[in-house]
Amino acid sequence: MVLEIHQPIRLSQSFPFERLPRIAEGLSITDRYFDKKLNEEVFRKVARKCYYPTFSALSSMIETTKDWERPFKVSFGVSGPYLEQAIRYEPELIEMMKSLIRTGKVDILGNTYYHSLASLFPGDKREFVEQVREHQSIVKSSLGAETKIFENTEFIYNDTIAKVVESLGFEGILSEGVESILGWRSPTFLYSAMGTQNLRLLLRHYKLTDDIGFRFSQKSWVEYPLTADKYANWLTSTPGDMILLAMDIETFGEHHWVETGIFEFLKALPVEVSKLKDLTWATPREIVRNLAPLGIISVPEQKTISWADVEKDASAWLQNPMQRISFDRMAALEPYVREVSRKEVTDIWRLLQQSDHVYYMSTKSGGPGEVHSYFSPHSSAAEALVVFDSVLTDYEGRVGALVSENRKKKTAHDSDKSKEETKRAQTSHPKGSRK
Repeated sequence: MVLEIHQPIRLSQSFPFERLPRIAEGLSITDRYFDKKLNEEVFRKVARKCYYPTFSALSSMIETTKDWERPFKVSFGVSGPYLEQAIRYEPELIEMMKSLIRTGKVDILGNTYYHSLASLFPGDKREFVEQVREHQSIVKSSLGAETKIFENTEFIYNDTIAKVVESLGFEGILSEGVESILGWRSPTFLYSAMGTQNLRLLLRHYKLTDDIGFRFSQKSWVEYPLTADKYANWLTSTPGDMILLAMDIETFGEHHWVETGIFEFLKALPVEVSKLKDLTWATPREIVRNLAPLGIISVPEQKTISWADVEKDASAWLQNPMQRISFDRMAALEPYVREVSRKEVTDIWRLLQQSDHVYYMSTKSGGPGEVHSYFSPHSSAAEALVVFDSVLTDYEGRVGALVSENRKKKTAHDSDKSKEETKRAQTSHPKGSRK
């Protein structure tokens, strides 16, 4: 089981309308762009409803099964913004995660620090690489863990991403079991990633995952109510070598409230699994090291996949012109941000890369549209664009001014250097002297 843990750092919805008053307050650029009050409120609310009770449940499950022949195990895909906010607002969560990791039954997955779309930037993927390394650094410093298996933002995957991930030393990567790339094959087997030497590809069984993630408390569902013994029997009747169940941690307590019985279901699952001889728990790292790949899976860049929406591609973030233009503007800033080379400037650019910002701009309808709206702090996709565009435009102006300033200084420096070299040459060879 894999639980994705991400909590975005949201933009200030008042920025487009209150720039001058906020400047007068003497706030830093970061504080002006991002809504610290809202972020703290949301984080503490989700911590109370989801993070604390889920970590407590997992701790109990691990303790109860630690001496069993097949103990419970779980992996976390945790983002940098989540860790930053946990350290700032609820440091006890960090201690709970460290305690879980010390049991040896919890693995931490690699990720992009900012839960970003950097892997889709055109070019040499330098930004993607740096964010992965930054993520490895905070996981090591805050949790004392190392990452060997990679989970890209929302399971975004293609062959190019796989090659970069292998070059960074990862042994495996997670993605979605999409029928269009699997064909006749099943997501319940381990595969090799096309174009890599040894990178293994683990594919999520989204139908079984969604039975918990989306349908658990849906009373109109024909299988409602879902019990642990029923679900364990579904697992054991599924052919294959492995079943990757991966979902947002907010499944427990936030998407499905405590009153639905979701925590009772979670705690009972290892008990029911233990009754079935052909089921055992494993981390993705153990799967990669103990199973042989069945074949090779290829996903060209133009067919990039993810676990998002019914399309399971990049359209959750890049479907409409608002999203595409915002993404392209963000990617186009890279050479200028690097030229400025100031930490605060780079940090802001990377916070603006959080995939959530363009996710809120989605104009999809039906079920996917409802999911996008559920997560968004904005009243509409248009409002999400207005806020993001206002912040990005202001930021672009500041970066442009800094680039201009740096270039003027460099020009002046080069001019002074040239004059000094000319002066030295004249001193070495005064007028009329013989060689």
